[in-house]
Amino acid sequence: MTLPISPIALTLFVLMGALVCFVAEWIPVDLTALAVAVALILLGLVTPEEGISGFGNSATITVMAMFILSTGISRTGVIQVIRDFLIKRGGKNVSQQILVMGLIVGPITAFINNTAVVAVFLPIVEDWCKKQGISASKLLIPLSYATILGGMITVVGTSTNILASGISQKLGYGEFGLFQFTGLGLITFTVGLVYLVFAAPKLLPDRKAPANSLSEDYSLKDYVSEVVIAPRSNLIGQTLRSSGIQRKFDIAVLELIRDDAHFPQPLADKVLAAGDVLLVSGSREDLLKIREERGLDILPDVKFSQEAGETPELGSEADPEALHSAPEAALSAGQDRVAEVLILSNSRLSGSTLKDLRFRQRYNATVLAIRRGSEVLHERLGKVPLRFGDLLLLQGPRESFLGLQTSRELLVLEQRDVESLRQDKAWIALSIILGVIGVSALGWMPILVASLAGVILMVITGCLKPGELYGAVRWDVIFLLAGLIPLGIAMDKSGATKWLAEQLLSVSGNLSGFWILTLFYLATTLLTEILSNNATVVLMIPIAVEVAKTLGLNPYAFMFAVTFASSNSYMTPIGYQTNTMVYGPGGYKFFDFTRIGAPLNLLLTILTPLLIVWFYGL
Repeated sequence: MTLPISPIALTLFVLMGALVCFVAEWIPVDLTALAVAVALILLGLVTPEEGISGFGNSATITVMAMFILSTGISRTGVIQVIRDFLIKRGGKNVSQQILVMGLIVGPITAFINNTAVVAVFLPIVEDWCKKQGISASKLLIPLSYATILGGMITVVGTSTNILASGISQKLGYGEFGLFQFTGLGLITFTVGLVYLVFAAPKLLPDRKAPANSLSEDYSLKDYVSEVVIAPRSNLIGQTLRSSGIQRKFDIAVLELIRDDAHFPQPLADKVLAAGDVLLVSGSREDLLKIREERGLDILPDVKFSQEAGETPELGSEADPEALHSAPEAALSAGQDRVAEVLILSNSRLSGSTLKDLRFRQRYNATVLAIRRGSEVLHERLGKVPLRFGDLLLLQGPRESFLGLQTSRELLVLEQRDVESLRQDKAWIALSIILGVIGVSALGWMPILVASLAGVILMVITGCLKPGELYGAVRWDVIFLLAGLIPLGIAMDKSGATKWLAEQLLSVSGNLSGFWILTLFYLATTLLTEILSNNATVVLMIPIAVEVAKTLGLNPYAFMFAVTFASSNSYMTPIGYQTNTMVYGPGGYKFFDFTRIGAPLNLLLTILTPLLIVWFYGL
């Protein structure tokens, strides 16, 4: 049956629905993209073969291969080699530190996925800030921005560039060369870095006081206490599991102390006895309730660093104002430790609660607090839906954190133990990456073939284990690309791209070609702040090329303008994944990004179109 609605209207309807879903984030963006592909097939706007063609598209496969190559570099410790140089040469002046850091991470992200680079450098920069006595908020936004700027130096710097190259090929203009816009990228990187060197120290606030302990950063003294099981307690003879106190009172028992012996997790089946001391995390109200109902005494003045054999003075009438005085040392007693863990963008934890995940059982660690930007959550943690970029403060056995260091879903924000890296393979991995870059740049083989060959070599040489390949891929990005590519096909087949280009030309009046190019750059950079940068490229490049063809202008100039504008997202913590990654660790507020990012966006909006015309003509 033929639908009475025109294909253009149907395609634009699907497009608007996708935009609304991307902005509202009702469902993950990769699932939204997949739903778009299915809708296009059901509406007859693309064939089933075209609807799934994104999974076999050269851009999708190239991006997947580059993720694996980036992981090979990370697992062999190549990036960590420059850590000592960063610490030695960074100096104590914030501007100098930003300059040195930018000069290191920028060139790296020209060839390695920038989310992988930020994941490696986040704990390094945080540790560096602690040693230098400066706030991490002064350096983490510059870290993110420097990797975004560096990613525009080559075609393989970001997945967006690779996708733009694939769209160019589909439109009949061929793939971009590896260094096709390197001159442009180097200038914008330099200008952006100079801006950060001078502006960041003034525009970025001290959101996290330097050299603070984790207990102070997360206000743990207000939520961690010691309680002792009094002789009158009805908990005597019960296990923590059977007593149900953790579930009923929303507290977490972190440790049990009996006769100077420390018992860490798991504690669920430990039988409680009179005189046991429990280190617990919970609100003041819950502690007062449990004291009354279960016969516990709250230690009013806990001494966590007692000498051997010293017994704390107990009292049943604790001062409510002194209930919470546990310092970080108590949480790290014995074989336990405390550390921050970041939820990564491809994590299956996003959207779930700690209770749904059975987090404590799965990771053998307890969440003490959640940091989301400048906000710190302490209460009802089990019911809080987790998000990408959330920072979890964990307490647990040291072995648990060693396991987390190899996780692709969580990032432990401390320098990775060098023993877990295959450092003897570092130069092999580096040689493979340089080989992929070299044969692609010389035109001996396409980037797709070179990158896949590099993946095979990473496994053969032992830089990566076969089982690590699947964990290395950012499947959310792969599904996002695969779902959006059919949208570009539908817009072309239905005539929606041409129609939108005509409408844009009709409202642009008598603007010159340069100002239309600038308008495209501005519109794209604003759109990418609320959409995925990959979605923005798929939407805007075909329209930009159609406008250029209609006006007799250079299509490459318009493609490069859209490509650069799509990745240059600086005004919000949600516009680009690396911004979200530093949001929690820096303790930033939303408008901290706008304060420093809006002038940078404006500067590049003025500069980049001028440089494009200079390099490539109009």
